[in-house]
This record gives sequence, C-alpha cells and structure tokens, in this order.
Amino acid sequence: MSLPVLYSLRNCPYAIRARLAIYASGQQVYLRDLVLSNKPAEMLAVSPKGTVPVLVTLDNAVIDESLSIMQWAFSQTDPNDYLHKSAPNALAEMRVMIERFDSEFKGHLEQYRCSKRYHETSLLDDRQKCEPYLADLEKRLCQHQYLMSDKPSLADLALMPFVRQFARVERQWYLQSPYPKLRQWLNGYLQSRMFTKVMAQQPMWLDLKADVVFGNRV
Repeated sequence: MSLPVLYSLRNCPYAIRARLAIYASGQQVYLRDLVLSNKPAEMLAVSPKGTVPVLVTLDNAVIDESLSIMQWAFSQTDPNDYLHKSAPNALAEMRVMIERFDSEFKGHLEQYRCSKRYHETSLLDDRQKCEPYLADLEKRLCQHQYLMSDKPSLADLALMPFVRQFARVERQWYLQSPYPKLRQWLNGYLQSRMFTKVMAQQPMWLDLKADVVFGNRV
C-alpha cells in the first residue's frame, strides 16, 4: 500500500489541526512522528524550513503549511461537508477567521502562556488580550452548535487546538470564565473518538523507521 507521508509532532497545534482534517476527511497517510530536536533528514530534504506539519503527496508534491494540508485533505474527500460547499462564501469566511487567529491570537496566546510559566506580572493583561477572540467564538456558538453552522467545519478543526492550549493555561479561571458555549464546544472535541485517535501516542519514526498508518478511510 502506498500512501502520502505526514511528518508530525504530537502536541504541536498546527500538526494537530492537520491530523484532525486528515482523519475527518477519511484520508490515510503514513504518519512519521518526530521531535524538533531530532528532525529527519528526509523531512529537511523536502522542506528545509524544518517545521511541522509536512505532507508529501503520492505525486511528490510537498505541502508544509497546516491550513493547506487541511484543504488538501478535504479536497480529496469531504463526506461530512467540512468545507460547507453549498454556502458560496463559507470557505472565504473561514479562511479570514483562521488567518485572524493565526496572525493575531496566536501571538497573544504565546505571551499568555509565557507569563503563566514564568510568573510574570503581566498575566492578567496578557489573558485579556486573548479574550476578544474567545468572545467572538462564544457569540458564534450562541447562534449555532459549531462556529459556522450546526455542523462542524474546517474552521472548528483549525481553531480547536489553539483554544485547547488557552484552556490549559489557567485551568480554574477558564472553568469559571464567561464562555460556557466555548467550553461545551471544546469538551465535545476533547471527548470525541476523533481526538483520541488524533492524539494517540506513536513511536518516534526515527527510532524504528517504520511507517504508521494514520487516518480513517471512508
């Protein structure tokens, strides 16, 4: 059996979103788990920038941006319509939402995480810089079950790993925070079979050089 190859890091949110899309789309890949301190020469040969995720398709195309990997997966098969194809502007709206989180929220989140880790006095201020983005998601989730509609979308999978990171910084504050719909949405993913499969511990590829088949063939 010949499959695309995905170089991945288990807890990297960008790699998580790529694996979520591959699983949700019903695709399968050879999963090569790694640690950033020991990057495979095979990965660096195809993507010299050395970040994950990296997908090498069957025709040897290299896709090394997480959102592009997600869209590749759903362009192959999308049995549950994560791209919301019947809504003309849905994909463009999702891309704008995801880009806002990637370019703005992610920086605030990293500062918030650092403030907590190093007990900095800016913790409250750094958390408050993250909150407008969460409030936007809460507003959306008050209108429907998922971020775009009553069914899951590309945007849900793309943003969930970062909301998960936020929720883990100050756990007690998060549980009391004014975002009940967001908590319900996140818990739904964290408790799902899909997330369990996506986060399953795999042997490091460089240890065995044995490819692990990952995915959910439809």
